[in-house]
Amino acid sequence: MKRAALLLPLLMAGCAPAISPRPEASVVAPPADWRTPLPSEGVVERQWWGRFGDPQLSALVEQARANNTDLAIAAARVAEARAQERVARSLLLPSLSASLPGSEARTVNAFGQPSESTSAQPTFQAAYELDLFGGNAARRDAARASAAAFAAAHEAATLSVSATAASGYITLLALDERLGLLRETLVQRGEALRIARDRAEAGYTSELELRQSEAEYRAAEQQIPTIEAAIARQENALSLLVGDTPHAIARGADFDALATPAVPAVVPSDLVRRRPDIAQAEYSLAATDANLRAARAQFLPQIRLSASGGAAISSLLGDPITIWSVGGSILAPIFSGGRLEGQFDAATAQRDQAAFAYRKTVLTAFREVEDQLALIDRLGAQEQALLAQRTAVAEVLRHATNRYRAGYSPYLEQIDAQRALLSVDQSLIQLRADRLNAYVALYQALGGGIDGA
Repeated sequence: MKRAALLLPLLMAGCAPAISPRPEASVVAPPADWRTPLPSEGVVERQWWGRFGDPQLSALVEQARANNTDLAIAAARVAEARAQERVARSLLLPSLSASLPGSEARTVNAFGQPSESTSAQPTFQAAYELDLFGGNAARRDAARASAAAFAAAHEAATLSVSATAASGYITLLALDERLGLLRETLVQRGEALRIARDRAEAGYTSELELRQSEAEYRAAEQQIPTIEAAIARQENALSLLVGDTPHAIARGADFDALATPAVPAVVPSDLVRRRPDIAQAEYSLAATDANLRAARAQFLPQIRLSASGGAAISSLLGDPITIWSVGGSILAPIFSGGRLEGQFDAATAQRDQAAFAYRKTVLTAFREVEDQLALIDRLGAQEQALLAQRTAVAEVLRHATNRYRAGYSPYLEQIDAQRALLSVDQSLIQLRADRLNAYVALYQALGGGIDGA
């Protein structure tokens, strides 16, 4: 009989399903170099946003990192996951408990005489499950990997909030620059309208030119409220990002004073260990692996040991009597109606999902870096072409103005040149904002800064 009991775990182990091999989805070979080679230097500092040269931008990012509500929620999730890890770790340790039942009674014996008694039975109990097949250890490993995944998710959220704050501030300064350009244009067109009105009243020009000048003035005027509303919305968005009610955002340097940072020297093979979202996916994959081991252990016997000791104390006894017990149990599943098999298959599918999610995260990381490098490179070329276009358009405006004043061309040519110059200037502002935001996105795609850098 004893020999059969010893063989039971081995027989049950043979009934457990074998773990299928891990899919190759998690293997991603990094490229030798980036597709868009750009001059690069140095590493990404931990406070990479300081490279834009605006103390107010840095202050805004720090405020967002300290007060953002999404980051507070992510931090609470990390604390919850670590608490769950402690719960899972406790499964590997024995449980100890103590009880102290007591009673006081008054009874009547067979002779009709009352008697009173006081009794107590203090007891210490201990229980322990032998983790012969690693089920509890697997649950602990799963909880530990999950806690690490939540910590990596918090780091990824912090990086995202930092990039959003920096990008939002750059966009705000670009809107300020556009507003200044429109106000300056409005002043110039207001002066042109005044001259056109004077000339029309004196009979030097027709009513058509006066109305054209007025139309151009109103066209510039109506754009200003749109930009002002966009500035207000951008300030409100940044206020929410830093965990505050809507308020005005302090500016530092002018838009043109923002520095263009250098492209960091990060090789593709280093990207996997830099990105917190990749770390999160890797830890999630490790957690599903551990859950799969735990699901497999459910097919195997569970061995529990228990012991208790105490004393029986009563006023009816001359001396206390010690009591104790030692026992054990083996619980082996025989028939569960497919519940254990279903749990195992579900755990296997979850592991496969995590493996493919890890692969997708890595591939997405390489794509994001490549996208920003290509964007920075092409925006630089576009800026050179746009600057050349502005020089040409400015010359067109100068010649059109001179010809109009000399009476060789209608006022419409000057209006067209003014419109073209305003459009090019607005495009230059937007292009510079896009290029600076591309650097922000590049730093985010590279995983942010390295501690101690």
